[in-house]
Amino acid sequence: MDQILNVLVIGLLLGGIYGLVSIGLNLIFGVIRIINFAQGELVMFGMYGCYWAHVQMGLSPYVSVFIVAPLVGLLGVVIQRVVLQPLQSEPSMQIFATFGLLMMFQNIMLALTGGEAFSVGGSLGTEVISLGDTKVSMVRLITLLATTLITVGLHFFLKRTMLGKAIRAVTQDKRAARVMGIAVERIFLLTFGIGAALAGLAGALLTPIYSITPGIGGNFIMAAFAVVVLGGLGSVWGAYLGGLIVGVVEAFAGFYIDPVLKSAVWFLIFLVVLVVRPAGLLGQVGAEEVGFREQH
Repeated sequence: MDQILNVLVIGLLLGGIYGLVSIGLNLIFGVIRIINFAQGELVMFGMYGCYWAHVQMGLSPYVSVFIVAPLVGLLGVVIQRVVLQPLQSEPSMQIFATFGLLMMFQNIMLALTGGEAFSVGGSLGTEVISLGDTKVSMVRLITLLATTLITVGLHFFLKRTMLGKAIRAVTQDKRAARVMGIAVERIFLLTFGIGAALAGLAGALLTPIYSITPGIGGNFIMAAFAVVVLGGLGSVWGAYLGGLIVGVVEAFAGFYIDPVLKSAVWFLIFLVVLVVRPAGLLGQVGAEEVGFREQH
């Protein structure tokens, strides 16, 4: 029983990481209908930004997040305005554009760093707390708690504020939102900026856990796509729940089946969910089609 509990805790903490990376991607995917392959690289920029702040100013990742997240969010606004908005009438070209950004960002950081791995974990990355017989990584617990708070905050932002309601309106029907006077392009800019800022925030919080390399974003992006589709497009709680499910499934599959097959197991579950419920666990059936009615 203790063994099962330990694996469950490991899975939940891992799920917090996946959920944190996926929330911003889900927001972009749900509102703008862009498959942003460069989301992992925005996480990477957040991690490098925290490393720079740590080396140059001696800031903890949990302090530098207040600098890094807005800067990555600003980068997201630039990407949406300069690269993606001109391709708004060609959704397939937007996908290729984000893949091009992925390659460009990776190679820029590879050229700047020479591929050297950096770390700012120190003693913070090794601290654990005891919950009975279970040992819990402090930084992973902080990540799970942060993911929960971000999910709750984003939920209330989308449900209770006028700006959040405008975002939801654009998600449901872009044409009707225009008729009601909502500036859809501005909502796109804002949404991509928020999604990018969340990626930067995720990078900051993950800096004490992982070594930083130009290819670090690839460690998260496939799992993030599975989480987004599993939980449901445009559903904040879906991304949170999907992250926990993927994390727990990966932990149990890695422990009881084979560590090599752990990703294959949750991808199998992902495919089954798509067949049974294409909109995802918490997604609204038909929301995808509404979002694709108008792209310009």
